[in-house]
Amino acid sequence: MSDGVELAEQGDVTGMSTAVTGAGVQSVDRALGILEVLARTGESGVTELAIELGVHKSTAFRLVATLEAHRLVEQTSDRGRYRLGMGILRLAGATTARLDLVQEARPISRQLAADTGETVNIAVLAESSALYLDQVAGSSALQPHNWVGQHIPLHATSNGKVLLSGLDESALDSALGKLPSYTPHTITGRAKFRDELARVRDQGYAVAVDELEIGLTAVAAPIRNAHGDVVASMSVSGPSFRLPEGRVGEVVRLVVTAAAEVSHRLGWGHR
Repeated sequence: MSDGVELAEQGDVTGMSTAVTGAGVQSVDRALGILEVLARTGESGVTELAIELGVHKSTAFRLVATLEAHRLVEQTSDRGRYRLGMGILRLAGATTARLDLVQEARPISRQLAADTGETVNIAVLAESSALYLDQVAGSSALQPHNWVGQHIPLHATSNGKVLLSGLDESALDSALGKLPSYTPHTITGRAKFRDELARVRDQGYAVAVDELEIGLTAVAAPIRNAHGDVVASMSVSGPSFRLPEGRVGEVVRLVVTAAAEVSHRLGWGHR
């Protein structure tokens, strides 16, 4: 696990496990098959979909009903026929937004990594964890693990604190589960952690020293969209001996400036 530097890998970061049955996998595969058929044909009836998938009509109907409940398919004016729904656009839009974020942030991340010599990460909120979207290693980072696509805890990392600081009370309650201890420095009390988030909001950045792993220091700042919402975080992380207290202030200034530049590129502050 890491907030972006070379650290020993651990197992399931979030402590979550998923038991998937063969039947469950088959259902997912068939549901995806329906989406692919509709993408190819434009619209189809349940009978046609059943034939395409090689399943009974009742099975095809149950799959379509589930997809319709999630707005991934919708009925046409000719009832009994289906086409791709608006939910597909929502998912595609989220993917496009993330790609735009990475594209806009990449040159700034490279410059920040060059200025600090440390690892720079871009992370977004993914339910009850933070998801790494991009990573750039600085000159001091020795063969850092590539954490792109990995999930990290929210409460024990600078990225996670920044992402949580942008949530309202209702969303925060949903995102915050248990606060497990990773080191003696991990904040595990809810009241104390809420105080920490208030501090992050006030100062505009987060610091995590030895909270996820002893010897790791990380600093993060929010990336905002055109509406001012916190949509991502940008962090610099490295071994604590390279980021002592006396240097953290300098890194904070660089991270905050870099994150603000990415935010401006996404439309924040523009009139």
